[in-house]
Amino acid sequence: MVYNQVMENQLKYDVVIIGGGTSGCACAYNCAKNGLKTLLVEKNNFLGGLMTAGLVVPIMKSSVEEINCDYYKELIKTAKKYNAQITYKDKNDGWLNPELLKIVLEDVLSFDNLEILFETSVLSVNKKSNNIHSIVLNSRMLSIPIEAKYFIDATGSAEFSIQCGCELLNDNNNLQQNSLRFILGNVNLDEFCNFILNVDKDENITNTYRNDRDTNNKIHFTTACTWDTNKIWALDKYLQKGVKDGILKEQDRAYFQLFSVAGGDNQVAFNCPRINNYRNNPFMYSRELINAKRAIWRIYTFVKRYFPGFQNAIITNIATQTGVREENRVKTKYIFKKDDLLSSREFNNPVLVANYSIDVHSDKKDCSILQKTNSYQLPIESLMSYNFDNLFVIGKILGAEFEAHSALRVQKSCMSMGEATAKYIAKINI
Repeated sequence: MVYNQVMENQLKYDVVIIGGGTSGCACAYNCAKNGLKTLLVEKNNFLGGLMTAGLVVPIMKSSVEEINCDYYKELIKTAKKYNAQITYKDKNDGWLNPELLKIVLEDVLSFDNLEILFETSVLSVNKKSNNIHSIVLNSRMLSIPIEAKYFIDATGSAEFSIQCGCELLNDNNNLQQNSLRFILGNVNLDEFCNFILNVDKDENITNTYRNDRDTNNKIHFTTACTWDTNKIWALDKYLQKGVKDGILKEQDRAYFQLFSVAGGDNQVAFNCPRINNYRNNPFMYSRELINAKRAIWRIYTFVKRYFPGFQNAIITNIATQTGVREENRVKTKYIFKKDDLLSSREFNNPVLVANYSIDVHSDKKDCSILQKTNSYQLPIESLMSYNFDNLFVIGKILGAEFEAHSALRVQKSCMSMGEATAKYIAKINI
């Protein structure tokens, strides 16, 4: 019946969301929950974006005052049912399993008034004055005309906004470095945790956690090391030895961060290697991705040789989506500024309240920025397209200055952006 309707008529929705990633799923959940007829369009055959395809776990702690966190709480509650979540020792309940999330997210988004189209992209856009009237979707060999009152760009790269002809922000020549994450399995976590706790006594960098209720007495951990000299990194002597022995390259020392995986027995997630972001040169960027996989093999070889517990490790996952921290930011009705963030400016319609640091990953040694902040708000106007009255931009493509954006790009804040947008549309749609 739906197929015949697609072939004969233009389908109509209250809201169409392009991109089923971190912010898009939050927006879809709240649109449906608030009674809006909603369509979620996703290019992959699963939801989650960087959380699943990019292996970006755990969710970083960010909010100090929880507003627009209904979706986040539902996600955590549902993930627990699938043994896909733990709560870490710092009370961060956002430690999730990236593979199981593909199932969890579809459960969370089970609404009669919400349809999901997988393996689908936008073919064309029909604009009328300052509004987007309709779009044509491409789903394999089928073209589907869609009309909606509101459109949401949740692509993470602003590809839909660019397709619509929106202006972008170009206020910074530097780009955040990207990551290509991977996961190793068959790691003896107890052996490795005993090793790192003896090597690194700084609890702010390296710590472990064992909790009967959350993890069936299984151990979880986090540790990190970079080539920046602002801290003493206990693991760096091992990485330097790896470089000296010809196993690693110098750039492999740039960023080295490891986490255990919720619900993943004997798995370790690597937030590395970092790679340069050649946004405007796809040929150079493709070479970077090839080099990143070579770096994964070097890091894998390194940990097997130098770190107890990794002797029998195997590569189980390499991210199918690059971990892009910043690509395109869309011009919005209000551009959120670094001064707004640092001054804790308050707004009439806050989207979120957070305190995640200004966090810029540089390709140069000692040039990365990690600046702590007090709590700050983000206004809904920073999610409203400057060029179109019925287009919202959520997640990493919001209208914000470069350094302000580096604090707002984390997953929990992106979820709040999606939720706040949905609630705002439901309110004005009455």
